[in-house]
Amino acid sequence: QVQLVESGGGLVQAGGSLRLSCAASGRTFGSYGMGWFRRAPEKEREFVAGITWNGDITYYADAVKGRFTISRDNAKNTVYLQMNSLKPEDTAVYYCAKDERSWRDYVSPRPSLYDPWGQGTQVTVSS
Repeated sequence: QVQLVESGGGLVQAGGSLRLSCAASGRTFGSYGMGWFRRAPEKEREFVAGITWNGDITYYADAVKGRFTISRDNAKNTVYLQMNSLKPEDTAVYYCAKDERSWRDYVSPRPSLYDPWGQGTQVTVSS
């Protein structure tokens, strides 16, 4: 079973940047798309960004488009989320997750299509 471990969260001022990393165990990382999701206090979990297994296609939520960039390094079994121009409304626990199906040629924003999930990393943006 693949295990996912996020890192890179923290406290940052509005306008600042953070880079989240998600390290995956196992040998099949390069066959699966990956997604980043977030859950703010008292809100539903929401899709942030996703990337296909080969990195050819990325997809972003409107709220982060132009500010966040998802990328992956299959040699390192790691997916990244570069977050720039952070806003207080970006404050949330950020989770990475693996697409449950290999070789999918598009990015889905549906959380139900992702398994497993990491434990999450807290991002707090102060105003």
